[in-house]
Amino acid sequence: MTMVATVVYGPLALVAFAWAWWGGNRLPWSLDRPWLAWSYAPRLALSVGAGFVLALIVIALTPQLVARTRWARELHLEFRRILAPLNAGQITVLALLSGFAEELFFRGALQPVVGLWFASLIFGGVHVGPRRILFPWALWAFVMGLLFGLLFELTGVLWGPILAHFLINQRNMIYIRRHAPITSQGPGALSSGEELSRGFRRY
Repeated sequence: MTMVATVVYGPLALVAFAWAWWGGNRLPWSLDRPWLAWSYAPRLALSVGAGFVLALIVIALTPQLVARTRWARELHLEFRRILAPLNAGQITVLALLSGFAEELFFRGALQPVVGLWFASLIFGGVHVGPRRILFPWALWAFVMGLLFGLLFELTGVLWGPILAHFLINQRNMIYIRRHAPITSQGPGALSSGEELSRGFRRY
C-alpha cells in the first residue's frame, strides 16, 4: 500500500508545486495575503501550535465517536479491514505522504484559486467512496478541510495544517488497526473478535 501511496501522492505534490508556481508565482505552502498581517515567525508559530492542538482534539475525539456513534464504528470496521496488513512504520509513511501531498494540493494550490468553501467541498468529494457506508467519511473530510483551510487562511503558513493532517492520520490509523470496537451493549453484547468477524462477513 505504501508503494501505491507513493505513486498517487508523489505526482499530486508535484502538480501542487507546478500549479502554485506557474499559476501564482509562489510556493504552495504560503499565502501572499493571510488574514493576519503579522511577520512570518509569529504566523509560523501560530500555525504549528494551532495545528498541533487541533490534532490533539481530533485524536481524542475519535475514540469517543467510535464508542457512541454507529457511523463511526462502521467506518472503523471498514478501515480496520484495509489497514490490518500494515505495520506502524508503513502507517506512518502513508500518513506522512497523504498529509503532505493533500495539504499541498487542496490547501496550498487549490484553495487560493477556488476559495475555502469550494476547496473543502472538493476535498470532501474525493473522499466519497463507492458505498453509502463511506458517506460520513466524506462529510468528515469536508469539515476537516474547512478547519485546515481556515488555519491556512489565518496564518498564510501551511506547515500547521500539514502537521495536523499527518498526526490525525497517523494516530487514528494506528488506533483503527489496534482497536476492535464492540457495537452493542448489555448482556448480549458481542466480543470484539466476534463483532469484527461479523463486520468482515457483512462487507
